[in-house]
Amino acid sequence: MAGHVQDRWYKIEADSNGKPRRVRTERHGSGLRYRARYIGPDGTEKSKSFRDGQKRLADQWLAHIEADMSRGQYLDPSAGRVTFRQYAEKWLTTQTTAMTTRESVESAIRGHAIPYLGPRPLGSFKPEHIRDWLSQLETAVSASSYRRVIYNNVAAVLNAAVDDGHLAKNPCHAQSVRPPAPGAGRIVPWSGARVFAVRAALPARYRATVDLGGGCGLRQGEIFGLPVDGIRFDSGWLHVANQVKVTKEGLVFAPPKRDKVRDVPLPDRVAHVLKAHIETFPPVEITLPWLRVGGPLVTKRLLFTRLDGAGAVRRTDFNDRVWKPALVAAGVIPTPRPGERHQAAREHGMHALRHFYASVLLDAGENVKALSNYLGHNDPGFTLRVYTHLMPSSDARARKAVDGLYEATDPVPDGPETAQSP
Repeated sequence: MAGHVQDRWYKIEADSNGKPRRVRTERHGSGLRYRARYIGPDGTEKSKSFRDGQKRLADQWLAHIEADMSRGQYLDPSAGRVTFRQYAEKWLTTQTTAMTTRESVESAIRGHAIPYLGPRPLGSFKPEHIRDWLSQLETAVSASSYRRVIYNNVAAVLNAAVDDGHLAKNPCHAQSVRPPAPGAGRIVPWSGARVFAVRAALPARYRATVDLGGGCGLRQGEIFGLPVDGIRFDSGWLHVANQVKVTKEGLVFAPPKRDKVRDVPLPDRVAHVLKAHIETFPPVEITLPWLRVGGPLVTKRLLFTRLDGAGAVRRTDFNDRVWKPALVAAGVIPTPRPGERHQAAREHGMHALRHFYASVLLDAGENVKALSNYLGHNDPGFTLRVYTHLMPSSDARARKAVDGLYEATDPVPDGPETAQSP
C-alpha cells in the first residue's frame, strides 16, 4: 500500500495495564473521519479526507495511487487543482518564439480561452469541456481558420500541462473532439488585371509595393523594411534580410519570418519600377530598435515611409488607410457605409500578392524548391501543399506524350479524313 488510512475519530492508547485500547479523540463525531495519507515521489506527504462510512473508498483511493505510481502514471492531486488560467499565464511567460508570435498567441489565449476555460482546474478537464468551449467559440469567432489557431494554442497549453504532470492526457486529442476546419481551402490567386487595378488605386509613393509583392514575393513587413542597399541592380537580385514588425510597444526592425534571410530574383521590369520610385521618392534613413523596443538601435535607408516621410510604415495603419481604400477603388471590396469601417478582407490583404507571385512562377514552370526559397518557406513540402493545385495540369502532357508515341510508329492517322473513296 502506498500509505495508510488514519481514523481521526479514534486513537490507540495504553490502559492502566499497558494494553492498547481505542479511545475517542476530540474530533469524534465532527468533520471528515478518515484521512488517506501517503508519501509522493517528491518526498512530501499527500492526503485526502473521507466522510464517516467511507473507509473502503479511502482504501481504494490509496490502491489507485499505488497502481498509478507503479505504472508511471502518477499525478500529484495538488497539481490537478491548478486552474487553466494559472497555468496558461505561467506558460505564456515561458514562450521563446518571436515577439509578434508570442503576442498573437497571448491574444488568442487571453481573449478566447481564459474567459471560458480559466476557472476550471486542470485535473478536472474532460473532452466534453473542450467540446462545449468550441461550441461557444464558434459563436464568438466566425473565421474557422482563426478558431483553429486558437484551438491549437489551447492544445499546446494542455500538452505542456500533461508533460508537467497536471493532468493525465490532453482532452483536445480525444476522438470525440473535432478541431475547427483549417480554413477556406484552396487559394485562389488574383488575376493580373486585379493586381494592376489595385496598384493604380494606391498613392504613387506606395505603388511599387505591389511590384515587390507580386513581382518578387516579399511579405508586407519585408516590403516596408526593404533598404535601398538590399537592391542589387547590377546582379538582378534582392537581398531580403530585414522587416518592420509591429509589437505592442512599437515598431522594430527584425529578420524575416523564421530568420529566413534569402536572395530573390529581381525582374528587369520591377528593377525599372524601383529605380523610378527611388528617383521620385528618395529613400529615408529610419532608426528603429532591433528585435524589441529597448533593443540596440539600427538605421536603414528605407524605400517606403509614412505619408509624412517621418517614420517607418506601420502595417496596421497602412492596411486601414491606404490598402483597403485601394481595394474599394479597384472593386475588390464594397464601399463602407457612412460611419462604418471597411469590410474585413483577410483574403485580400497584401499577402494576396505573394499568392499571385507563386501562381505566376508555377505557371511558368518554376520548380517548387526554388519557389520555396524565394518565398522564404522553411519546407518545400509546405509550399507544395499550399500551391500544388496551381501547378500546370499533367493531363495535357500525358495526352501529348502518348500521342507522340503513336505518331512515331504510325504517322498518318487512320480516320475518316484519310479514308479512300470506294
